[in-house]
Amino acid sequence: MVPNDAHQTTGSGLYVGVMSGTSLDGVDAVLADFSTFPPKLCASCYLPYPRELAERLLALQNEGLNELHIAALIGNELAHLYHQSIETALVKACVAATSVRAIGCHGQTVRHNPREGYTLQVGNPALLAELCGITVVTDFRSRDIAAGGQGAPLVPAFHEAAFRSPEAHRIILNVGGIANVTSLKPGCNTIGFDTGPGNMLLDAWIQLRTGQAFDVGGRWALSGQSIPELLDALLAHPFFPLPPPKSCGREQFNIDWLKAHLLGSESEQDVQATLLELSAKSIASAIECWCGEPDELIVCGGGAHNATLLRRLSVLLPQTRVMTSDTLGIGADWVEALAFAWLARQTVLGLPGNLPSVTGAKGTRMLGAIHPA
Repeated sequence: MVPNDAHQTTGSGLYVGVMSGTSLDGVDAVLADFSTFPPKLCASCYLPYPRELAERLLALQNEGLNELHIAALIGNELAHLYHQSIETALVKACVAATSVRAIGCHGQTVRHNPREGYTLQVGNPALLAELCGITVVTDFRSRDIAAGGQGAPLVPAFHEAAFRSPEAHRIILNVGGIANVTSLKPGCNTIGFDTGPGNMLLDAWIQLRTGQAFDVGGRWALSGQSIPELLDALLAHPFFPLPPPKSCGREQFNIDWLKAHLLGSESEQDVQATLLELSAKSIASAIECWCGEPDELIVCGGGAHNATLLRRLSVLLPQTRVMTSDTLGIGADWVEALAFAWLARQTVLGLPGNLPSVTGAKGTRMLGAIHPA
């Protein structure tokens, strides 16, 4: 469980959370009021990435010519995009920058390799602090990795604080590029881990074959049929049977990995249907194996809008009520950004932000680096 009183109000106030995840689709920014708990969402803003920026970020996942220079330039560009999203949220809420205690900005992950002891995000938080005139807290993963943890997922600590029920066994499922779960079982410590691909391969395949950014509602997948042999081959990836704590990313699951398993004669829609089944089955299997049978599955992230995926999860987990986080009062699109606002608040208050039962770290740690306004 969270190693502090998550409901305390000392030092509470307005915080901004900024999230840009492995889907590479854009920036989510929220302004949250922590004078009550769960926090009140005051305003939000989503800014899509320009296609060419997403392509340059994707290229940074691999070694390349002059990559350090390119990463620095992209970090500056992201700082301006983050600033734009924050300013939009503040204007919506009619709130001045001087009223905001801090910004929690995750940055854009381009490498995540806890086995080798490092994680790397770009975004230039110093420039963001200069642009916004607000203290910025960033680099949340590194301290947990230094303490022997995975550095991911980080959001379960916020899930613990915001969503735990004294009666119901809830699992919070975030379906971004990678899917991760948080198990909140009454009377038990919180556990959480990455389950494998969420939207990442679904988005990559539909972009490659149709040019669309994502499969709206999972309709394209619904028009195909899952290919059993392909699904079995994909599920044979060694990540899936690993026990938690565990995390993953594009290093394991990417379009080249998918292509290596294709014969070339498959229907495009059937491949999409198989990828949706891969996400659904890997999520459901991980829950059954490591979390037991939950009463409720609370879905957030972009995948919460994939009706086909939600229906498959309901079939695969027949005893579990599947719903989105909107049911609990926090919009599915904003949970992760709110989590980073909460993590910034933890850092500013000198409180830990990780859960060793989730990441495998040696103990609780205060996360993040502070860039004062």
